[in-house]
Amino acid sequence: MKAQWISIPVEDQARALEFYRDKLGFEVKHDVPVGDARWLTVVSPEAPDGVEVVLEPMGHPAARDYTAALRADGIPINQFAVDDVAAEYERLTGLGVSFTQKPLEMGPITTAVLDDTVGNLVQLIHQEE
Repeated sequence: MKAQWISIPVEDQARALEFYRDKLGFEVKHDVPVGDARWLTVVSPEAPDGVEVVLEPMGHPAARDYTAALRADGIPINQFAVDDVAAEYERLTGLGVSFTQKPLEMGPITTAVLDDTVGNLVQLIHQEE
């Protein structure tokens, strides 16, 4: 058994694709029309055959309530590993990405939290080994 997909509910798939591809640097793996939505997945260019991030439309009312509650409490819906949180923070703020938490060191872990523009907070994390 292995993780192959993680779903992130998004308010707008086109805007989500623009953000995750053009700002965060993910690459499109699948973009297939499915009714009014799309089966839209992106992957890290460092692991093109790795875990796919499904940019899932918020079709169910519970998805909006869930993401709104997480956001209101400042809780990220997911996290992505990076080699250098401070460098990613600088790169992304230079691209206009908004952060709710600047890089914060907590022992061997450094995190930062960004707004993905489509309803979610996402945490960047690096753990010293």
